[in-house]
Amino acid sequence: MAEQVIISSKTDDTLKIGRAIGEQLPPGSIISLRGPLGAGKTIIAKGIALALKIDEAITSPTYTLLQEYEGTLPLYHMDLYRIDSVDEFEMLGTEELLYGKGITLIEWSEKIDEILPEDTIYITLSINENQDRVITIQGATHEHFSF
Repeated sequence: MAEQVIISSKTDDTLKIGRAIGEQLPPGSIISLRGPLGAGKTIIAKGIALALKIDEAITSPTYTLLQEYEGTLPLYHMDLYRIDSVDEFEMLGTEELLYGKGITLIEWSEKIDEILPEDTIYITLSINENQDRVITIQGATHEHFSF
């Protein structure tokens, strides 16, 4: 699987990267957002929401597990930090969102790797020693986003 690596030194740049990604996503896209706390997963989500013309404030749904937003496409933003297993995820009844017509963003998706569709786009964020964000994008159908 090919990957793209982008370095972001400012929150604003990370937001712009998220927006550029969002502008290129077709309906039904599933985005896996990975990385440690504070790496910028929610900033990428905010950028994608801007691309979808969503006016609501985007926050990480850590306690609610799922936030739904309406824009040019529906946006389903999941945070699985508090989920312990695929079974627990399936009991929430949100599995159908993996096959919906909107854009599904999943933070901490590594907890449900085994049920993610083959065409999931993986965005991994890490923080280097300069506090820059290293954003790695991998995906079966969207190997090269243009920025």
